[in-house]
Amino acid sequence: MTADVLNKDGVKVSEIDLNDAIYGAEVKEHLFYEVVKMQMANRRAGTASTKTKGEVSGGGAKPWKQKGTGRARSGSIRSPLWRHGGTVFGPHPRDYSYKVPKKVVKAALKSALSLKLKDGRLKVIDSFELAEPKTRLAVEILKKSSLDNALIVISGENRNLTLAVRNLKDFKVLNAAGINVYDLLNYDNILITRGALEKVEAMAQ
Repeated sequence: MTADVLNKDGVKVSEIDLNDAIYGAEVKEHLFYEVVKMQMANRRAGTASTKTKGEVSGGGAKPWKQKGTGRARSGSIRSPLWRHGGTVFGPHPRDYSYKVPKKVVKAALKSALSLKLKDGRLKVIDSFELAEPKTRLAVEILKKSSLDNALIVISGENRNLTLAVRNLKDFKVLNAAGINVYDLLNYDNILITRGALEKVEAMAQ
């Protein structure tokens, strides 16, 4: 399999061979659910917290004596039945993260890359270097590549590009080392630099 390599003007300058095992893999959509679900769970802060009746301030003394008042017996003003009382079965800080097998993650990654290439939504650009961190410069290149929504995958650090694109809600710059299924599926198109292509293939193998 091959892909056209574009320059900054959106013009084809060469072709590059793609790994058939990665970009021609069977698209297993059920794996998308498993991996994205894991990613979203791992991103959860898990900081939601409530206080039980033993943690709410106050309530050290019994409100009134047990018998003889004609009122219902009560042991604490911080009972869950009372206003300002504790919470029953409320959330407490916890870790929601879990893992799926590495083979499943790699299979889902291959499926996502294959799906984008099959739909004609994966483009390779020779390089994406900017002289200065200006959003206008990045938009010009993206327009020439006919992209209005894309994940831009680069190799290594590219400070100018990262700063230029961070104001664009429909675009995201991602280092090849951080390639993941959620971001691949979250954007309509994938624009990947030639240098990042080899790293992505190495991660998916």
